[in-house]
Amino acid sequence: MAIGDIIVGIDIGTSKVCTVVGEVNNFGQVEIICNTSYKCNGLKKGKIINEEEICLCIAKTIKNAEEETNLKINSSYVTIQGKYVTIVQNSITKEVKDKYSGISIKDVQNAMLQVKDIEIPDEKTLIDIVPDKITLENGTVVKDPVGNLSSHFTISAQVILAEKEYVRQLNNIFKKVGLEIDGIVPIALAERNLVLDKNELHDNIMLLDIGAGNTEIGIFESSTFMYTNSIPVGGDNITNDIAFVLNISEEEADKLKRQYGLALKSFIDNDNDIILNTSKDDNKNRIIKSSELIEIIEARIEEIFSIVNKDITNQGVKQKINNVILTGQGIVNINKSDVAGKINLNIPVKISTGRLISTVKATYRTSYALVRYVAARPFAKTVSSDIDSQNSESFIKTIFERVKEFFYS
Repeated sequence: MAIGDIIVGIDIGTSKVCTVVGEVNNFGQVEIICNTSYKCNGLKKGKIINEEEICLCIAKTIKNAEEETNLKINSSYVTIQGKYVTIVQNSITKEVKDKYSGISIKDVQNAMLQVKDIEIPDEKTLIDIVPDKITLENGTVVKDPVGNLSSHFTISAQVILAEKEYVRQLNNIFKKVGLEIDGIVPIALAERNLVLDKNELHDNIMLLDIGAGNTEIGIFESSTFMYTNSIPVGGDNITNDIAFVLNISEEEADKLKRQYGLALKSFIDNDNDIILNTSKDDNKNRIIKSSELIEIIEARIEEIFSIVNKDITNQGVKQKINNVILTGQGIVNINKSDVAGKINLNIPVKISTGRLISTVKATYRTSYALVRYVAARPFAKTVSSDIDSQNSESFIKTIFERVKEFFYS
C-alpha cells in the first residue's frame, strides 16, 4: 500500500449493505473517512434473490459516500460468504534471479503468480492468493524475504477459489451500478485481524460471526487459513422464533430478545412476569414467565452451535481448533452465549476482545475489516480503489469529522 491510497469496501449482508471508504495515512494506518449503510433484503439464506434490490442499495450507499467525501467512486472491494469459497493449500520453491543482490520484490511477486498455478474446477474461479509462510534456503521462516541473501525460497500460500456463478452475479450487480470490482475477499479472512487479539492470531482458532441471517465460520491454524463456510441461520431466526411461538409482532419479539437476552435457562435469577403487548391471541393481556421466552432463545442458539459442530466435524477440522472466538450482532448481546457455545461444541468459547472491535460501530465492522485487510496485503502492486477527486480541498477538511462519526466518542 502507499500513503494516500483510498480503499472502498462493500459488505452485502442479509439485512443491509454497508460501504466504508478508508485512506492510508502517513503512518501506514487506515483512516475511515466515510461510512454508509442501507437496509437490504436482496440476500436470503446466503443466496442472491433480488439483484435489482442489491443494485439499488449499493448505489444509494455509494451516492451518499460520494456526497460526503466529494469523491467519484469507480470501483470497490467486496466480501463473499464462506459457503461459496474453497481454500487450496499450495507451495512452490522459487529461484532468486540475482542471489548476490538478495531477494527482490519482483522475485516474490513472480512466486505469487506461480503459486496460483493449480488445477481449478470449471465451476470455480480464482479470487485471491494469501501468502502464509516464506522459508529461506537455510530453513529460516520470514514474514518479508525482500533483501535476504538466499539462492531460493519456498512460499506457502492459500489459493482462494469461489463459485463462478456467484462471482458472475456479483460482477453483474456491480456493472449495473457502474462499479468495477477491485477484489473479492472471504468475510472470515477479512475479519481475522480485527476480531482476534495478538495472542489469538498465533493460536488455532475458529472465528464464528453470527449475524442477522447468516453465521460465518472461519478456521485458522495460526496464520494459515484452513477452512470457511456459512450457515443460513442467525439472530433474526431467534427473533422469528419468539414472534411465532408467542404469537406476537416481530418488533416486540426483537425488543424482548434484547431486554431478556439469555442463552441458557439455567442462569435465570428471577423468573419474572412479562406482559405481551402485541399478543394476537384472544387474551390481549397475556402474561408469560421470562423462562418461557429464554427457553425459545436457548433452543435456537443450541441449534446454531449444533449445525456448526456437525459441519466442522464432517469436514475433519474440529480437532485442529483450540479456541472459538464469538462475534456478530446476532449473538453477542445475548448473555451466556459463550457458555452455550462451549457446552455444544465442547471447545473453549469466548466473546471477541480484539483491540479494535470495540472502537468500531458494529454496523460497519465487516466493511471496515475488509478495508483494513486490503490495506495490509503484502507484496501487492497496488491496493487503491479507482477514485476521482472532485474537490480535494473540501475532501481533506471532511476527514476529521468522518473519523469522529465512525468511532465511538
